[in-house]
Amino acid sequence: MHSINFRFISRVLGMMCLLEAGVVVGILVLAICFDEPFLPWVATILTFTGVGLSLLGLGKEAREKTQATRREGMLTVTLTWLLLSLIGMLPFLMNGATHSALDAFFETVSGFTTTGATVFRDVESLPRSLLFWRSLTQWQGGVGIVVFTVALMPIFGGGATQLYNAETTGITHDRFFPRITDVAKALWLVYLAETLVLILLLWLGPMPLFDAICHAFTCISTGGYSTRNDSIEAYHSPYLDYVISGFMYIGSLNLTLVFFALTGKPRRLFRDEEFRFFTFFILSITSMMALSLYLRGQYPSVEENIRFALFQTISLGSSTGYLSTDITHLGSFIWMLALILMFVNGCAGSTSGGLKSARFLVLLKNLYNEFKKQIHPHLLTPVLMNKRQLSVSTVHQVLAFCVMYIMLIFIGATLLMMDQNDFISSISIACSAISNSGPAIGKYAFSVGEASVFSKGVLCFLMLAGRLEVFTVIGILTPYFWKR
Repeated sequence: MHSINFRFISRVLGMMCLLEAGVVVGILVLAICFDEPFLPWVATILTFTGVGLSLLGLGKEAREKTQATRREGMLTVTLTWLLLSLIGMLPFLMNGATHSALDAFFETVSGFTTTGATVFRDVESLPRSLLFWRSLTQWQGGVGIVVFTVALMPIFGGGATQLYNAETTGITHDRFFPRITDVAKALWLVYLAETLVLILLLWLGPMPLFDAICHAFTCISTGGYSTRNDSIEAYHSPYLDYVISGFMYIGSLNLTLVFFALTGKPRRLFRDEEFRFFTFFILSITSMMALSLYLRGQYPSVEENIRFALFQTISLGSSTGYLSTDITHLGSFIWMLALILMFVNGCAGSTSGGLKSARFLVLLKNLYNEFKKQIHPHLLTPVLMNKRQLSVSTVHQVLAFCVMYIMLIFIGATLLMMDQNDFISSISIACSAISNSGPAIGKYAFSVGEASVFSKGVLCFLMLAGRLEVFTVIGILTPYFWKR
């Protein structure tokens, strides 16, 4: 095993910082237009630029070094999320939104990982430029800053594939173009088109343009940050509930298949086994939740019970995390449905977090095969997805991922309970953090601002591990990763 190419890593990190400095310039202009403090944004731009140029200088000879491998990809992506979150927290501190560096870091990590958990109880008191920055971090984190950079900068060469594979989600990645940079560009164009359409639809409803842009960013990225304390419920609009539900669902779908559907090949989407399973899963949970709410008499009309159930099911099932009410008061049956939704979540290759429907489907199929082998021990029982046989190594990788995913939930929840958090709050926020869902059940339903330093640190780790598909983050913590 060759030594790690740190020059390549440094060069990529430098480019990421310079790219982000350009993004923050737009926020600076916005702050000036809103007559809000602009020095925090100037300082953030200078920091991103200074760090970026320094890292570029350290990695200037990267082209002469060996090609990047999976190890460089894993390390680069993890460090990218950490570095951008560390510098990206400066506006929260310098605007006076919080005096705690950990709170500022938590908010930025939650943004870039599209989790949506927040330390702020009163987000409406924040400057509009800072609200826009929160939303923009989620929009960038949706498909991934790394994928965006790969799309814009083909100079990565052979390292582009490693970055893409280490950052994007799912058990497989369809290559509908020969070059990985072309794939990344196509995905970002689809992502941008979805965002623009949603902005228009929200603006046509009872939502001001600024709110429409911010919510479009956090909806299509399945992030969940809102400009209102009461989230989408603040608008009291059935129209917005249905529009946002639809786009949260779209955000949960494999972006590659959405690309095919938009380019004249919708059958690729409808024939996909994971798409059909996820749709059935959402409809089933919606039906159960609506029935439970109706029997409780939660809302006066059948339509309201169905609309709330649909909105909340897709919100949690897509890992967006918008809340229309505190589900803590809806009883243990709704709690269980919420935990199931946060555990499984959307489709592979989407912006959603969680285990992913593809992996859950592989688990179910492998379990069914084991029952058959109890009767016929010598029977060959391959796992099929879309009528194609998955390799044994792929099935084993899915099983290993699921074991690691469940272990992290229980380890995280145990650590949180050690820190004097109650059982349901600990389990739900641990599951929510690693699945990048945002809300929880219990005292962290709307904000984690009251959590201790230790609890926030645990949640930051879980959010990063979940966003980067567990293996990327956990892998670099193992001794084997660093062996030559």
